[in-house]
Amino acid sequence: MKSSIDVFNVADWVLTKESMTPKKLQKMVYYAYAWFLTFFNESEDDLSNRLFNEHFEAWVHGPVCPELYRKYKDHGWQEIPKIKGTVPFNEDVNDIFEQVWDVYGSYTAGQLESISHQEEPWQKARDGCPAYEPCNNIIDDKEIFKCYSSRLG
Repeated sequence: MKSSIDVFNVADWVLTKESMTPKKLQKMVYYAYAWFLTFFNESEDDLSNRLFNEHFEAWVHGPVCPELYRKYKDHGWQEIPKIKGTVPFNEDVNDIFEQVWDVYGSYTAGQLESISHQEEPWQKARDGCPAYEPCNNIIDDKEIFKCYSSRLG
């Protein structure tokens, strides 16, 4: 399942739900990516089904997609306006996004940051980096898959 979706399509979908800060948007898109990776791949040995080609890095405030950061960095700590309308995805992808929204959407950006800091993919990518030191290490898809697939019953 090769995707024509990019990180900006997913961000737009999230922004149809509510206005939010760039930090919250980053975390919501990260969780959409993580759960898509988990549900649409069978094992960590073949993770060819990725939601989009962009990657996440283990920044101080949690997982960040650099391309998405650059698009919204001028917003700083201010909210990005809600998008009116819909962003179409197929039923399976939309279902994942709705589940991610149901689980994570009510959290604040700070709460989502805290949650991501407690998870192994971010922790392992930052291995050896002090808590408040910049880090551009890529969060490994295998670590993401292992972390979230272990939560499935």
